[in-house]
Amino acid sequence: MIGGRRAALLEVGLLVLLLWLIVYPLVLVLVEGFRGADGWTVDFVRQFLERRNEAQALWGSLWISLATVVLAGTIGIPLAFLFSRYDFPGRRIVGGLVALPAVLPPLVGVLAFLFLYGESGFASLLIQRLFRLDTPPWRLQGPGAILLVHAYSMYVYFYLFTRAGLAGLDASVFEAAASLGAGRWRTLRRVVLPLLMPALTGGALLTFMTALASFSAPYIFGGGFRVMTTQIVATRLNGDDQLAMIETVSLTLIALVALWLLRGTAGLESSAGGRKGVAPALVPVKRPAVRLIVGVLGWGLALLLLLPHLTLLLVSFVPAGTWTTEPLPPAYTWRNYLTLIEDPVRARPLLNSLWLATAATVAAVSIAVAAGVLSVRRRARFGRTIEGLLALPWAVPGTVFAIALATAFSVHAPLAGRFILVGTLWLLPLAYLVRNLPITSRSVLAGFRALDLSLDEAAATLGAGRWRTLRRVTLPLLRPAIVAGASLAFVTAFGDFVTSIMLYTYDTRPISLEILSSLRQSDVGVAAAYGVVLMAISAAVFALGADRGGTG
Repeated sequence: MIGGRRAALLEVGLLVLLLWLIVYPLVLVLVEGFRGADGWTVDFVRQFLERRNEAQALWGSLWISLATVVLAGTIGIPLAFLFSRYDFPGRRIVGGLVALPAVLPPLVGVLAFLFLYGESGFASLLIQRLFRLDTPPWRLQGPGAILLVHAYSMYVYFYLFTRAGLAGLDASVFEAAASLGAGRWRTLRRVVLPLLMPALTGGALLTFMTALASFSAPYIFGGGFRVMTTQIVATRLNGDDQLAMIETVSLTLIALVALWLLRGTAGLESSAGGRKGVAPALVPVKRPAVRLIVGVLGWGLALLLLLPHLTLLLVSFVPAGTWTTEPLPPAYTWRNYLTLIEDPVRARPLLNSLWLATAATVAAVSIAVAAGVLSVRRRARFGRTIEGLLALPWAVPGTVFAIALATAFSVHAPLAGRFILVGTLWLLPLAYLVRNLPITSRSVLAGFRALDLSLDEAAATLGAGRWRTLRRVTLPLLRPAIVAGASLAFVTAFGDFVTSIMLYTYDTRPISLEILSSLRQSDVGVAAAYGVVLMAISAAVFALGADRGGTG
């Protein structure tokens, strides 16, 4: 596609760029953790090992992540079987609604839970009024609250992975098991689950990594319970930068070990039971009473999952200072939404998030396309290394990369590849770019692998050069993959909280930070209005990706 010499230069340039953006900051964090004012030292490692709160935070991150995997799997896997294997009224609609938590950005999901199940939320106030209680019936705080939010937001991974795995099974598998006398439970245990193992392991890996990197739920609901992501932020705020580096290294090691343990069995690219014939037929629920019960349960579940979205929408119309102890807000207004438009101070975070997410997404897609050309089409010498570097940010929690980038770009040393970006407009979009690389590259590289090489040959026989072939043939065919990766990357950056809270400036404060600021000012209506806008834009971009992206 590109001349040999230019391809070699592009390959080296891309490799150097990825090493500088991804590996170099992580190496600096490791170095800084072992270097004090008087030179090399292990004092900070000793402090980390001796302090009990550090061990508690590290253990908290580990067991919360493992418990989240169990809870999410317990919810998501049965739901996937229900909506993929059985036919009942409203199956398709309810099956789509069950995936709605994927539309909620992490902070918005936490915000919705706060308004719905918090001490002063709808459910708590309603029970307090019904039973004439003087105090709230519960406190949404601690590890239980974190697990509740995690289970609600992350079961979707198991649900989607398992549904995809079930859709890929061949009907002949079930027919062969039945012909050998296996019943439904034995077929499930001995045939279906082994074939679904790659999908289940993939869902477990994604859930574990997401829970390990979670910041919003522990930050809002943690109380006295800390995980390592919140511990790192607290340590940085206390000025113990070197100790924060050691904490960052410890969290990174857990993430990399988990990735190494599960990667071999995740089978994310393909399933061992790929479909060669027709899909298995849905099992009809024939008895009218059972159909009614299943339908009611399905729609009831959908309503339960929609409650956080509806709660957020309702609270967004509440005037400031009017909702105190009533189960439902006593007054409503459009003023919260008008404030986001008319007040320049309130509108600025929304515009910031839009341009920050757009810039990071465009840059990430450009890098992913260049990597696809070199690694897949040209089979460049360092192609596998480039693909590995593109995937690395996914294995490292967002808090870690925020610390790493802040460390790398807080010193002016051009010869060492370090420039002062902290406090400028450029650090936050750069951080979003790094976090977006795994998302966009995975989709774009998969799209490149699905293309037929004969198309390039046909273009060449018609006289098209390499750049024209790329522009007129390859990129149009890659549109589904590019749109799918870009839409997910945009939504991830648009609703980012964990990276933003560590790297933002007043001029680049995004919408997630303005939501937190509004909550601290007890302006719940404006905070909810921000959340609804964030949710609506995310849903629209997801829908665009599904419509234009096709199977990408």
